Amino acid sequence: MKKQMSFSTKGNRADLGSLAIQRMLPNRHTNIVGPFVFLDYVVPAIKETINKNGMGAHPHRGIATLTYILQGEVEHTDSAGNNGKIYSGGAQWMKAGNGIIHDENFNYDSQTDSKYIHGFQFWINLPAKNKAEKPAHISVQANEVPQKILPDKSGWLKVLVGNYEELNSKIPNYSRLFLYHIHLEAGKQFLIQMENKLEVAAFLITDNVMLNETTFQKNEFVEFDRNAGEIEIKSTSEGSADIILFGGEEYTDPIVAEGPFVMNNQAEIIDAYRDFYAGKYGKIIQATKI
Repeated sequence: MKKQMSFSTKGNRADLGSLAIQRMLPNRHTNIVGPFVFLDYVVPAIKETINKNGMGAHPHRGIATLTYILQGEVEHTDSAGNNGKIYSGGAQWMKAGNGIIHDENFNYDSQTDSKYIHGFQFWINLPAKNKAEKPAHISVQANEVPQKILPDKSGWLKVLVGNYEELNSKIPNYSRLFLYHIHLEAGKQFLIQMENKLEVAAFLITDNVMLNETTFQKNEFVEFDRNAGEIEIKSTSEGSADIILFGGEEYTDPIVAEGPFVMNNQAEIIDAYRDFYAGKYGKIIQATKI
């Protein structure tokens, strides 16, 4: 049985400095998919100059951030002393835990001739028991992202978070969740089975995509029902197709989100702000040049 679509949306503009941003989650239909509480899509753009100042240091608590850069490079620095730089196809994960200040710097890929910037940032809500843990950071380069060729050479699947068959991401999980990038060649298709009670959504990077016989446009966000079932992804004959498929088990703890903090009650939000203004998150001393 094929899964049914619950809704689709194109999100809202939420530009950040020179970056054109489409905010896909939360949206007018839902605030969460599994543990994913936030999704910003960095719309493809040409960047001619290198920005050395970052996007602006800011705090987080209670979540993990995940940046996946399709094209370009992203440099990370934070108040726990972590630094890292990823290039096209790479991802970086930061557990904010009990509080951190970080900054990210989006630029074109200095390793290639491409001037494009294109990617995603997700926020993954931590279970209540993990929100008080110490911050952590992991950089994953493109060649470290688990990938497999799909049957009949129809395309490939990358595992950014979670697992698929024999593939396992090096990014930690604190609940049952997944984040895949699926690429299909023109005219090809791929069938994936989803378990019961999993919350599942897709983001279409390109046109030329059909999901369970329904055609969607690029930059469209689609959520499915929670019943077990199949998702059939087809690339039309006009060209290849790319989608992000993500989700996980229902987040059952209470959720209170305000600004950069996602906690389980209002008292914890107050504490998050109080600790930030008291300087308990530390400060970014200086980004290491890498």
